[in-house]
Amino acid sequence: MAQKAVTWTKTASNQLHQILECWVDRNGTSRYSLKLLDLVENRTSGIAENPLICKPSVFPETRVASMGNYSLYYKVIDTKIIITAFWDNRQNPKKLVEMLK
Repeated sequence: MAQKAVTWTKTASNQLHQILECWVDRNGTSRYSLKLLDLVENRTSGIAENPLICKPSVFPETRVASMGNYSLYYKVIDTKIIITAFWDNRQNPKKLVEMLK
């Protein structure tokens, strides 16, 4: 199977950047943020190679890749993977429902 292109929505990209910045501010170093970014890159690479590897979510046509405290929500559309949300699982899930409607 050919690898699909991965595209991030502006919302998902902003969520990731906010979380990474939060960890830098909290820890005073970028060490954890870089580890988290590496985890995200590895997971998106795996999804690009095999888009159906992660389980379907409760949202229509959306799959979810769990990464401990974080989850990637994505859609498979033709030859693309669209990351729709990068979610901190410790947040109120009602915010996620509103965002992914």
